Amino acid sequence: MLAMSCLRSVGYGMVLIFGGAAFSQTVPNAHFHHLHLNATDPEAAIEFYISKFDAEKGKFEGVADGVWTQKSWILFTKVNAPPVSDITSTIWHFGWGAEDMKATYQKQVDSGTKFQTPITDISDIGGGTQMGRFFYAYVEGPDHSLIELNTANHHHFGHIHLLSEDPVAAGEWYEKTFGVTGLRKSPAKHMYRDVQIGPSSSMMMDNVNIIIYPVEYARTDKWPSWQGRQTFESTKGHVVDHIGISVDNLDDAIAKLRAAGVKVTDEPRSAAGGKIKFAFIEGPDKMRIEVIQGQAHKD
Repeated sequence: MLAMSCLRSVGYGMVLIFGGAAFSQTVPNAHFHHLHLNATDPEAAIEFYISKFDAEKGKFEGVADGVWTQKSWILFTKVNAPPVSDITSTIWHFGWGAEDMKATYQKQVDSGTKFQTPITDISDIGGGTQMGRFFYAYVEGPDHSLIELNTANHHHFGHIHLLSEDPVAAGEWYEKTFGVTGLRKSPAKHMYRDVQIGPSSSMMMDNVNIIIYPVEYARTDKWPSWQGRQTFESTKGHVVDHIGISVDNLDDAIAKLRAAGVKVTDEPRSAAGGKIKFAFIEGPDKMRIEVIQGQAHKD
């Protein structure tokens, strides 16, 4: 694995130096901005998230109710029919941490939270035999969104978990394109409890850990939605429709992305009287990414 040894500013962009080999970051100063969900009842969804997790209700740019999660947003589009909840796109789930997972899980159960997967000890996932150190559980959220709670040193919105045809290449794309930090790459095939969890990669974008597992996880775990399926669907129309990444200047960023060969699916446009400027691109494994001008902030 190549480790980042230096980061320095050059001109309008950033040059990342990895093991002596330098490459230009396509869009400098990019930040994680939001998760965008489709919801049949956005108001009920907002109440769910702020009552179940460390999050608060906010007004995005004064025009849309959303959920503020420490440094970024969860935003919603109202849909008339239930969005696709089968995991057939690259987005698997998203989640919050818990310092005391057993106590957090019991509190959620007592409050009526429904779980797709009960609390489970996977302390041996990284090797070793000592158990009782790392737990996870899957909450069933509004419109069957899948939300993980897992052992962490915080109780904040903390990660997005993706699936990929090539997790290492996908991680490298986010690193090269948006300058995510701390990329960790595990190129070897790895099995855990008869399910394939490697190759894999993970990285940080601000306070959000982006974790990428191989799509073979779904196949070896025998998910019905992946029996016979050959490829991913776009995230568009799924319960998690897309992620948002902020840039300093939208037009400049889109020009650089286009020049780098990134597919622009929706040209730049504005909303809310010009307060919101955004466009859409396609990332690895048909990830729909909103590129939005201006770093996330809570009004």
